Parts: sequence; C-alpha cells; structure tokens
Amino acid sequence: MIKPNGFFVTGTDTDVGKTLVSGALILKLRAQEIKVIGFKPVVAGTYRDAKGETLNEDLETLHIASGPSFNELSLCPYVLDQPAAPHLVAASQGLKLEMGVLTDAFQNIQRHADCVVVEGAGGLLIPLNDEEDLATFAKEIKLPIILVVGMKLGCINHALLTYEAIRARNLNLAGWVANVLSTEMPLLQENLQTLQARIDAPFLGLIPTLPKALQKAINRPYSIEALTFAAKHIQLPKE
Repeated sequence: MIKPNGFFVTGTDTDVGKTLVSGALILKLRAQEIKVIGFKPVVAGTYRDAKGETLNEDLETLHIASGPSFNELSLCPYVLDQPAAPHLVAASQGLKLEMGVLTDAFQNIQRHADCVVVEGAGGLLIPLNDEEDLATFAKEIKLPIILVVGMKLGCINHALLTYEAIRARNLNLAGWVANVLSTEMPLLQENLQTLQARIDAPFLGLIPTLPKALQKAINRPYSIEALTFAAKHIQLPKE
C-alpha cells in the first residue's frame, strides 16, 4: 500500500458521489494513522443552518471526515452562494477565480497534514476562468487522480470521455470508483465490465446505493455512518 501525499477526486459529472468518495478515502487513510485533511478549490451553493450560519454541505462533509482537529481551518478559498458553474457565478459577482489563490490555499492546507484529499467541483473540465479549468489545477498540485463514475444511463460515455481527457493532459489516474446512484440501473454489472475493459487503471470498488437511513438530506452533509459505509466498499490505490 502506498503512503500518498494526497489524491485529487474528480467525477464524470456533478452529483455523482465525489464528496461521498472523498470522505470515504479520508476515513480509510485515517485508519492507517495518516494525518489527512480534505480540501476543495471552489464550491458553488450554500445554505443557512438553524443558527443562521452560511454552510456548504460538501465542506461540512470534508470537515466531518477530517476530524475535529481541523475544524478551525478553511477548507476552501472560494465559497460561492449560487449553485451553478463556479466561473459563471464568480463573473456575476465581478470576481475571477485565480489559480494563485487556489494553489496558495492548497499549500497552506498541506502544511497542516501529511496527506490532502482534494475534491473537485463538477467534472474535470469545469472552467475556473477564461484560460484555466480544474484540470489545470490538478496539474498544478501534482496529485494522482481518482475518478468517480456515477453509475447511471450514459455513464460509459461520460467515464470514457473523462478518461481520455485525463490521459490527454498526462495526468496520473490512480484508479476509479463506481458509485451506484440508483438501485434500478439496468445492466449494472455489464456496464462495469465494459468500463473495466476500457479504463487502463485500477478499479477501486463499487459503492452500492446508500441504505435509506444513510442517504443525505438536502442541504445537509453526509453522516460519518454514510462515509463509513462507502469506505467499506472501496480500497486505496496500491503501489
């Protein structure tokens, strides 16, 4: 088993389970007594809790997974309120998402832990500004990539396009995870076999649909129980 300094978790789309997998990876690394923390370069979409605090469910999940020792750290340099493409939300507010701000925030997080699990936003090619996208950021931070494939109709095309984009940019794909979004997906095993035959990277596991009691409510983070459930179904990349 490798002792990594981190992973960059990307997905085939938005809402395919990047946060669930990121949290699960953090728990698995913590179980090996590795000091690990989650990070997200940008989030778009916030809510207010009962105390009136502005929160983001992805960041709250990363805090839960990382543990209380990191509660005071900011895990994201750009927190945008509107749930839409981050570069568009930023532009509507007269902001530009700056690569230097992202990399500085990431390096600051690195100083507090041995390992950082970075969760992307949306898919790999989501723009950050007019010149750069999340793949650019992934290249800057030099972490191996873990691809989350949301198992639904259309996932084969989405997964293979993302795989091609990773290869075209000479990024290191450490492995991929299949996340079952619906128990009703037809030909699930056949879809998995197709992807395994075409993605030249380790298959790290299949996360079944979360039991109803563990499913995440709207505007709420994943529970530690949900992250633990997911962690049991995946493995860390091997050396």
